[in-house]
Amino acid sequence: SLYLELSTYTKGTTIARVRYDSERLIPKVRTTLDIAYVPDQMSDFYGFNGYQSVFDAATSKMYRNFYKCEKNTFRIKADFQGYFGESKFGWVAGYAFYNFKMDTVNITKLGLSPVPGGDLFQKYKAWGLIDATEANGGSINYFKIGLKYDSRDQLACPMKGIFTEAVIQTAPKFLNETFPHTKLAIIHRQYFTLAKDLSFAYRLDYQMTLGNDKVPYYAQSELITSYLIAATNQGLGGKSSVRGILRNRIIGDNVGFGNFEFRYKFLRFELFKQNFYLGTNVFFDSGIILKPIDMDLSTVSASDKAKYFNDYIPGKFHSAAGIGLKVGWNENFVISADFGKAFDKQDGNTGFYIGLNYLF
Repeated sequence: SLYLELSTYTKGTTIARVRYDSERLIPKVRTTLDIAYVPDQMSDFYGFNGYQSVFDAATSKMYRNFYKCEKNTFRIKADFQGYFGESKFGWVAGYAFYNFKMDTVNITKLGLSPVPGGDLFQKYKAWGLIDATEANGGSINYFKIGLKYDSRDQLACPMKGIFTEAVIQTAPKFLNETFPHTKLAIIHRQYFTLAKDLSFAYRLDYQMTLGNDKVPYYAQSELITSYLIAATNQGLGGKSSVRGILRNRIIGDNVGFGNFEFRYKFLRFELFKQNFYLGTNVFFDSGIILKPIDMDLSTVSASDKAKYFNDYIPGKFHSAAGIGLKVGWNENFVISADFGKAFDKQDGNTGFYIGLNYLF
């Protein structure tokens, strides 16, 4: 398959992307090549460690850019997958190059009012929670290797089977002098048929930093997977991970999240000699910080500490629930709409997402 996308907005936020996916370029190897340029004029920035960083809905409403920054991402990815013989066990490997350019929101370009005292991104830089060496972004070269087990009966909407992967992604020092680091992702998905056209599916995802190397803040939100489907895979929070929670609300050194949903195809019909179905999904999503990013708050005044920070309490979940509508065309092409509602006001209110495919 060849996927081309160019979507842009009058103020500059854009997705320009080419994705090639084939099992024929290299025999018996699935090759996925992806090149994307994604300038985001209003990328979400809510601080680090989830609930340790206070979210104030009134401030967000008054100043649209208070919890925002500018994040322009250029990405080249090459992912490869194969199986060991005729078994369901396989391997994954890949290379990715990222270039991140970070800045404060261009309020002149967007016609926004300045925030008295600066927005949260500016405050984090002033407090030293974002170091000057990483404040403006940078480039990262990643290598990836892992193992997988895949017994799904179908890729677009599995009714039974397991898809589990363990992937190590490393930015080695010889290519990344500033911030070499390594991360591990373990992702387990399982699907159960409950009745005809009714299934239950869940995904458990654990992402951790190996060792004590510092991961630059602009890379902490990038979630690892064996291959990328959407234009971005940021989280935790938002359409790729925890629906209904603010995008990038849950940023930590080690994180985990789960998605649990019932899927039901309630109507099948034929139109123009094509097969269609309408389906719904009811879901519960939840994420957690398992190891926080170290924040030295010694430079933060007592009044700012009280206003922008809570004590870090381990074991607190960020949860949401919701419902979706799916339109399937010949089983493999799925138009998706999901609506999620956060349980805690610190995680926002609601999220509505339109795209392609089931979440997992």
